[in-house]
Amino acid sequence: MDSPKLPIHLRITQDPHDRSGHLRADDGWVEKAWAEQTTRVLVVAGNRVEPADGARVRWRTPATSPDGIRVLLGDTPEGARFAVLTGREEAGETWRDLRGLFPAMLADTTEASFLMHAIGLAEWHRATRFCARCGGSLEPRAAGHELACAEGHLIFPRTDPAVIMLVTTGEPGSDGERCLLGNHTRWPAPNFSTLAGFVEPGESLEDAVRREVAEEVGVRVGQVDYFGNQPWPLPASLMLGFFGRAESTDIMVDQDEIREARWFTRAELAAVAESGEIKLPSGISISRSLVEAWYGGELPGSW
Repeated sequence: MDSPKLPIHLRITQDPHDRSGHLRADDGWVEKAWAEQTTRVLVVAGNRVEPADGARVRWRTPATSPDGIRVLLGDTPEGARFAVLTGREEAGETWRDLRGLFPAMLADTTEASFLMHAIGLAEWHRATRFCARCGGSLEPRAAGHELACAEGHLIFPRTDPAVIMLVTTGEPGSDGERCLLGNHTRWPAPNFSTLAGFVEPGESLEDAVRREVAEEVGVRVGQVDYFGNQPWPLPASLMLGFFGRAESTDIMVDQDEIREARWFTRAELAAVAESGEIKLPSGISISRSLVEAWYGGELPGSW
């Protein structure tokens, strides 16, 4: 009997690489590893990576890599893995951002782990230019995983927790049960997804789910159940997925973030996805996993 297929957001995290954190502060080891012929380097220009054959990305040797911030991604039996972070101007026309790398991430889940790590750090370095405490300039330390100013203040990579939720109403599992999806004001009209938002200071994850849904679409949520999580370095989020049970069903969109929101039964969702009336999130998104877990299978179409 075949084992159950992993939800798509879990497929890219099933083979995490060894990040070798204990080696980052060992400057001698890092320099020696950089000089090894077996070392491979991923060049990240801004937030873009160079494609190679098919759905893969190009790993260079240190000798063929441009100047930039060297980041140790980890050590492997085949050799050390680094990223070099450079300016956006180094990217060619065919270079891709993280969304464009989804095929590569599904084709090689170990490579997906390296990509998430490298692009997350690239986004952090790009956004963190000065010390938040004294305003001084910053220099990378610990193989790119810390920044330090002349006053000795240390800054570490930032991850922002965000909740992403599928709200449902009706008898669970029944033909009449419905889920709530919305169209964001930044998206084309056919693109629908689950609701999401950032966790505020002093707020529990469950309360963040309830607050965001109420603010965006005016629906009250009661029970909240954890589903899973996904790193999302666009630029620095950890997406925490939940199912929420609605205590009201009237929709009042805020028109600031959400343009339109609608309830769908499973049959209605399948019909509009098949016809193309709406498009669901594509690739590796936990949003897609939430919807398909509720629906009970794969759905057509994507954006």
